[in-house]
Amino acid sequence: MTSTQQNNSKGKKLDGVKYLLALNQENSRIFQDPGTALERRKYREQHPTEIAVLKCMDGRLNLPVMTNTALGIIQPWRNLGGRFDLGWPLFALTMKDWVDYAINRGRDCLVIITYHYAKGDVHRGCRGFNYDVDAARAFTAELNKQFDSVFGKKVVYTIRCGIETDLDTLILHGEGGEVLDVSSISDHSSENVVEILRKMYPQMPFAILKDLLPLIQGNIEHIAEIKDAKRPITDAEHKEWVLAVGRGFDWLHEINTTLIVGPYDPDLAGAIRTAAGILRTNLEEKRITEEKGIVLMTSAPYRDPAGPEPHLAAEKAKFLNRFSFEIIKKDVPELLPYLQRLTMRVDMNTRQAEVLEQD
Repeated sequence: MTSTQQNNSKGKKLDGVKYLLALNQENSRIFQDPGTALERRKYREQHPTEIAVLKCMDGRLNLPVMTNTALGIIQPWRNLGGRFDLGWPLFALTMKDWVDYAINRGRDCLVIITYHYAKGDVHRGCRGFNYDVDAARAFTAELNKQFDSVFGKKVVYTIRCGIETDLDTLILHGEGGEVLDVSSISDHSSENVVEILRKMYPQMPFAILKDLLPLIQGNIEHIAEIKDAKRPITDAEHKEWVLAVGRGFDWLHEINTTLIVGPYDPDLAGAIRTAAGILRTNLEEKRITEEKGIVLMTSAPYRDPAGPEPHLAAEKAKFLNRFSFEIIKKDVPELLPYLQRLTMRVDMNTRQAEVLEQD
């Protein structure tokens, strides 16, 4: 740390952790609100398909926001570039547990494999694929094949979906190679969108298709909102100031705030190093404020409050914080003058975070 960095950080009131804890409190309150819970239960009864989204750690990729979907409906898996492999032990285990959870409740599964890019500037695209959109598309095609070979298409149906981040537009890839920019759909009626989806995904069970429909219509509505608001293009650039490592972050319903690194990749250190480098660039280019600081936040979720599960969650979250901090200290020390650390476990029944350690 240079003397200049020390002087820059000295005396600043860093309030990032306070902001995140208040955000968790609010979103947990909303999640538990009886009216919201009833609405979510009603939605689940009408649209019972379990939906998983595999996506990059990029903080601009918030599918619930992009599809106007309530918290708790879409289950996220995150990694650098949206890279996953069913050969990775932890990813395979969590995916199998998720599928078993759905099957035990008589529900179908929809897995959405995503890549992302920005049509206005290639360098607003995916750093995980070195801004190579063709490489990202090819990777999602292979991952789709892997899912089909393991799970088939009858209960677990997998689709590929691009995300254009300048307008938050979904780009659907069909079974026959068709590509559809959702923003190009002029007739937004359920009947028309269903017909489009049936042509693109002839093998998709209709029960899954009708549960995909609200996401597509929600994205159409969201795109219209973005256009009406005339969102500055600078808002589509990286502005993240939080590095979140672990799981249990779906309460973080804020777009372009957090780089989320799931613990699945065997090269977890490399993903953390890349994410920290993006935060360094954001700081250097003044796309984030020094006053809020940089937050290293780690989390592990649990569902059963009895027994060892919450204690295991605590140990996982503490380990991930130590592990991540050592990588930052060694490879991206420029963040240290602004860095705050937050370790927590999350009760998935309430989305309530419990602070375990805090700077």
